Amino acid sequence: MTTPAQIRGALLTNREIALIDLREEAAFALGHPLFAAQIPLRRLEIEAEWRLPRRAVTVVLYDDGDGLVEPAITTLRALGYTDVHALEGGLAGWRDAGHELFEDVNSYSKAFGELVEHRRHTPSLPAEEVHALIREKADIAILDARRFDEYRTMSIPTGVSAPGAELVLAAKAVAPDPDTTIIVNCAGRTRSIIGAQSLINAGVPNPVFALRNGTIGWTLAGQGLDTGQTRQAPELPLEGADEARLRARNVAYRAGVKRIGLADLAELERDTSRTLYRYDVRQPTAFEAGHIPGFRNAQGGQLVQETDHNAPVRGARIVVADDLGPRADMTASWLAQMGWEVLVLDGGFDGPLETGSDGAPRPRGSEGRYKRPYEGTDNKAAAMQAYLDWEYGLVDQLARDGTHGFHVL
Repeated sequence: MTTPAQIRGALLTNREIALIDLREEAAFALGHPLFAAQIPLRRLEIEAEWRLPRRAVTVVLYDDGDGLVEPAITTLRALGYTDVHALEGGLAGWRDAGHELFEDVNSYSKAFGELVEHRRHTPSLPAEEVHALIREKADIAILDARRFDEYRTMSIPTGVSAPGAELVLAAKAVAPDPDTTIIVNCAGRTRSIIGAQSLINAGVPNPVFALRNGTIGWTLAGQGLDTGQTRQAPELPLEGADEARLRARNVAYRAGVKRIGLADLAELERDTSRTLYRYDVRQPTAFEAGHIPGFRNAQGGQLVQETDHNAPVRGARIVVADDLGPRADMTASWLAQMGWEVLVLDGGFDGPLETGSDGAPRPRGSEGRYKRPYEGTDNKAAAMQAYLDWEYGLVDQLARDGTHGFHVL
């Protein structure tokens, strides 16, 4: 057994620990510790290999009296994991110890986004004002920071797809005139805030705003969404990419991100005392066309948004790669502010590359999946408003929890 106090101690001292919730996602979303990651028991054997890559890592398992922990311990030990524990008292034990429970999924990334807005006062515009600017044909560019498939499902009229890590590159391509106002949107709040603040941090000369409350705010204001759009930010010419590269690298330096070469990476890979995650943060099509062996794919914006899924071991190292540079630098700058030891790989794309997907079986089907109130076009207004209200309260929850270790540039 591992006690709640021992888990908090590991988090506060940045020791590696993976706190795994074995319940289905819908139950997990009702309440869990801040840095818990969800791997349902039925998926544990499939997902453990890539989500918990170091067999000697400390893994603490819990449920809510569901009888999932013992079979999970048996499964992990059969897979070669040597330091597997149960959380004393399970979820109830955590709650009874007086510790915070966080709702929803990807909670600590969303809480971090709220902290960024709270600390930096990231500028935003309400849906009504943006709608008026569109109607007036004002000099604006709307950049949608979500995954392309999310953008295709529903989007703000005139919006262009520019997934999070692409934004510094996309801004110059879509809005070359520095007088053009750039508005960044997502479905709710987090990626709008992080996306807009990315452009501000990078010193993009345009006026930059987040669309306040994203497509949820747009819908609650009674405005219609487009569906099936395919507009994507064009690729930058080389001279534009050079400017974006310099801007992004300066942000990464300010965040304390270190840079390594292939020889350094090999040293980290030989270090069996630490968990190492390696992510290519480009778009899936670029990754599948050719990537550095051993790297998995996680689009940069999604790596920041879904860090608990992609890196369940809190305290691990993360190495990010990108053939151009800005995507990796901006991603790393945010991960560093979230308390991760993150490094950017210089080079590697001029050597032997692998093609195809990374083989990680991520799809989970619909069984037990939490219905997100910011996905799709059929969400009820009350659920969307309740979600926004929950996000507004996350900064106070972080303060009460006290384990996050976040800092904001």
